[in-house]
Amino acid sequence: MRLLVLGGTEFVGRAVVEDALARDWDVTVFHRGRHAAPSGTTVLHGDRTEEGGLGALAPGRWDAVVDTWSGAPAAVAASARLLAGRAGHYAYVSSRSVHPFPAEAGLDEDGPVVDGDPEAGATDYPHDKRGGELAAEAAFGDRALFVRAGLILGPYENIGRLPWWLERVARGGPVLAPGPRDLPLQYVDARDLAAWTLDAVGKGLGGPYNLVSPPGHTTTGELLEACAAVTGSDAELRWTDPGAVLDAGIQPWTELPIWLPPGELHETLHQGDVSKALGTGLRCRPVAETVADTWAWLRTLEGGAPQRPDRPRVGLDPETEARLLGA
Repeated sequence: MRLLVLGGTEFVGRAVVEDALARDWDVTVFHRGRHAAPSGTTVLHGDRTEEGGLGALAPGRWDAVVDTWSGAPAAVAASARLLAGRAGHYAYVSSRSVHPFPAEAGLDEDGPVVDGDPEAGATDYPHDKRGGELAAEAAFGDRALFVRAGLILGPYENIGRLPWWLERVARGGPVLAPGPRDLPLQYVDARDLAAWTLDAVGKGLGGPYNLVSPPGHTTTGELLEACAAVTGSDAELRWTDPGAVLDAGIQPWTELPIWLPPGELHETLHQGDVSKALGTGLRCRPVAETVADTWAWLRTLEGGAPQRPDRPRVGLDPETEARLLGA
C-alpha cells in the first residue's frame, strides 16, 4: 500500500505512520516541517494554510490518504480536490463532536449533526470537523471515510490529559480523585485508532464510524489506579464526591482532565454507540497498557510532554487541590 499522511509527525498522525511502517507500507508524510517525521518515510513539506502550499503534492499517486486536520474545512477541500484523481481512498479523522450537544446516550452515526461548510475558514471545532467531512465527501464520494473519534489517549499525546494525571500521581501524596470511582469512561488509544483506520482503508470502507472504545471499557478508578501502579509513587487517591468538586469551582475536563461528572456531559462523551466500528474489527487494548506505554514515553522526554499551541494547558492548580482536600 502507498499511503499519504497529511500531518504524520504528532500524536494521531504519528501513530498512523508508525503502524503503516510496521505493515511495510510505502509511507509519504506531508507536513510543515515543525517536527521530525518518523524515519523510513518519504517527506514532503508544505503549509496547507498558504497559497500554493500544496505544491509538493502536485505529482504522485497513492492508494490511500489519511488526514488529521482540525482547522478550516477549506484546507481539507483543497487537499481532497487535488488528490481525488490520484488517490484511492481518503480517511479524514473527524470527531463525535459533529453531533449537536447534548448528544443522547447510545447515539450512533445516524444521529443528527451540526451544519458544515466545506469551503469555510476556521470557526469552531464541531463545525470545522463537519465541514471537513463534507469536503472529503465532495471530492471522494463513497471513497471518503470519516473516523469520528472521541477522547484520544496514548503515547505522543500533545493535549496533556493523560500526561497530566501521570505526572500528578508521580509526585505522590494525597491526590484529588474525582468520583464516583466506578464512573465508566469511553476513549480510544491513538494506536488502536490508527490500526482500525488502516484496516478500514484496506477494506475500502467509507462513511462515518464512531471510533472509541465500548462504553465502560474502563473506569475513572481503573485509570487512576493504573497511573499509581506504573509510576510507583506513594500517591493516595482521595475519592471525592462530584458535588464537592463542582462546589469548589473546579472545572471538569480542563482542570481535572478526562473527568466529567455524571449527567448529560458524561453521556455525550462517554456513552456513544460504537457497534459499527466493533463489527468492522476495532480492537481496544486494556487501559493499563495505554497508561504504561504513555508513562514510558514521557520518561524519554526532556521538559515534559509536548503541548499543542492552539490548545490551552490542562490541569489543576496545586493550591486549589490542597484547599479542597484540606476541607
